[in-house]
Amino acid sequence: MNQRTRVAVAAVVVLLLIASLGVQAVVIDREPRVVTDDGTYPGNTLVGVHSYNDDGRVVELTPDGEVAWEWSVPDSRVFGVEQLDEETVLAAVAVRTPAEDCPEEYLEYEETDHQCVHNRVVEIDKESNEVVWEYDWYDEFIADHEVHDFERLENGETAIADMGNDRAFTIDRDGEITWEWHAEDHLTPGTPFYEEYGGPEKDGEHDDWTHMNDIDRLENGNFQMSIRNFDAIIEVDPETDEIVDVVGEPGNHDVLDKQHNPHRIEDQGTMVVADSENGRIVELDVESEDRVWGYTGPSSEPLQWPRDADRLPNGNTLITDSRNNRVLEVDPSGEIVWQFDDRSGEVVPLPYEADRIGTEERSDVPPGTELTAVDDEPGPVESAIRKGEAMAQYVFPAWMHLPQVLHVVGIALGGLWLCAEGIVLGWRRIRDGR
Repeated sequence: MNQRTRVAVAAVVVLLLIASLGVQAVVIDREPRVVTDDGTYPGNTLVGVHSYNDDGRVVELTPDGEVAWEWSVPDSRVFGVEQLDEETVLAAVAVRTPAEDCPEEYLEYEETDHQCVHNRVVEIDKESNEVVWEYDWYDEFIADHEVHDFERLENGETAIADMGNDRAFTIDRDGEITWEWHAEDHLTPGTPFYEEYGGPEKDGEHDDWTHMNDIDRLENGNFQMSIRNFDAIIEVDPETDEIVDVVGEPGNHDVLDKQHNPHRIEDQGTMVVADSENGRIVELDVESEDRVWGYTGPSSEPLQWPRDADRLPNGNTLITDSRNNRVLEVDPSGEIVWQFDDRSGEVVPLPYEADRIGTEERSDVPPGTELTAVDDEPGPVESAIRKGEAMAQYVFPAWMHLPQVLHVVGIALGGLWLCAEGIVLGWRRIRDGR
């Protein structure tokens, strides 16, 4: 095949791929796919939306997949959400803030001195969409320094996990800190935890060291915290600040790998966890760490970086499947009975957490021993393909899935081919003195 023919073939292929991708951009169905069956636990679903492009929001979805209520602020990421009562929602919000609106002390890190992050735990009046209470603080930058979780306590105080400062604390309604726990005092070399379990060491002031992403008050008064980068969930006695129990172990990814949002079923001594980097939901026996239940999603569309899972009172499990832009509810046999699959990423792009309104993370729900485990994990090749497709959403529009991404790859390769042919042609002309 001579050069002219090769160039013609490459140009035609590129043009056909561009035309095909353009047609798909126009005709592809971008409406969410909604599943709703009789086995669904009743109620609307509240979703905290992280988003890919700082377009975070709180969204309330009806069982039919309609948006019943929404709240957002510009340039934000939303993580934990909780409806306190019929009128009020509590949310963890991280706002990317330009330098001119940042306190000077949060502009000292040269790599991000053009911005900071304004972390806010806000109480929102649903009728007016006004913030009626908040606690806030600033940090150097938004990546891995966002506030992820809180819990409103029975005494009216609020417990907060502060990822950027590797601490947990409680505040009263006036914003006064009533208790504070620092990971540096309990997870560093020389501490009992480190001597027994090890773990990553902090590498500088701005290191994403613990990535503390969840805090819950247990029935015994202790705090349960998810220390994501340690692959561990710890229980802390606030009277002594000592770590009294650990589930998981740094580096032992057979148990947990960078988990999120554990739901303790205290009556049964188990814990439902979004085992994020393993792409699965697991329920572990807190004492033995044995897996008593698991779910990896349907074989046609396995979970991709799930970050929340709640066991509902009827034995169903509500799952936030982040990189699939999907929230789903599975029954005790693992069948999907409710699903909001936002394939275009226009309503809940990269959701972080989902709560069924009116249903707290209760300790008296059915345990995994009464459910059917559905944990047939996909093979390594399929996992890699699915992960690549999901990660592409950070670069391409969310409606573009594997076929569309392959179009882009083909266009890029064709373009490189044409460029190479042009270089060869130019070299030949120089060589021949033309």
